[in-house]
Amino acid sequence: MVNGTTGIGVISIERAYPLSLGANIGTTTTAILAAMAAPGNTLANALQIALIHFVFNVSGIILWYPIPFTRIPIRLAKALGNITAQYRWFAGVYIISCFFLLPLFVFGLSMAGWKVLVGVGVPIVALLIIIIIVNVLQARLPSCLPTVLRSWDFLPLWAHSLEPWDRVVAVVATKCCCCCKGCQTGQEEEEEEEKKGGGHFLEMYDNPAMMNGVDWEKKREDKEDVLKATQL
Repeated sequence: MVNGTTGIGVISIERAYPLSLGANIGTTTTAILAAMAAPGNTLANALQIALIHFVFNVSGIILWYPIPFTRIPIRLAKALGNITAQYRWFAGVYIISCFFLLPLFVFGLSMAGWKVLVGVGVPIVALLIIIIIVNVLQARLPSCLPTVLRSWDFLPLWAHSLEPWDRVVAVVATKCCCCCKGCQTGQEEEEEEEKKGGGHFLEMYDNPAMMNGVDWEKKREDKEDVLKATQL
């Protein structure tokens, strides 16, 4: 509900942010109440899990809200909103990647063992941290960076811009729309043939020569008379 009202501009994202954090605390209190109703043999474990949920959300509020500088989720939300406004397909890619592909990837690494998780996860996290630091320095102190790193132009365009991917999505969407239009056109042609009368009776004859001289209009009238006679 908060996200919807923010999306249509009823409340600002700065006001929606603390509301969302407070709503997260509210869900933890209901979990604690539900855990207190657990049977005696599972009461301790249920309360432990509920309290961990509560402490986790409170820790997130302490980490990301009291100091204005630490309210990074607001800036991230605005940046993602600007990207989505320019490239509408980015919202679907973001949801699928962050809520499905990334958790499955981490889960798969964890199932392979902690050595695999550390060996693959640490380099990826280190690379992301380096990219973030370089982006911050490019925006604030570009003189501190070497000439090559003052922009990402030395990389291929697809590696630092969504424009090539947008063209790919546009081509795929155009082909899909053409296929859908072709299917609809084929269905419309079949319906027109059925309306003409030939579509219902062509399969009645194995020999095409027997179709000569058939009065389709008369057969349609006979069929309508039969249907009217059989109606209750």
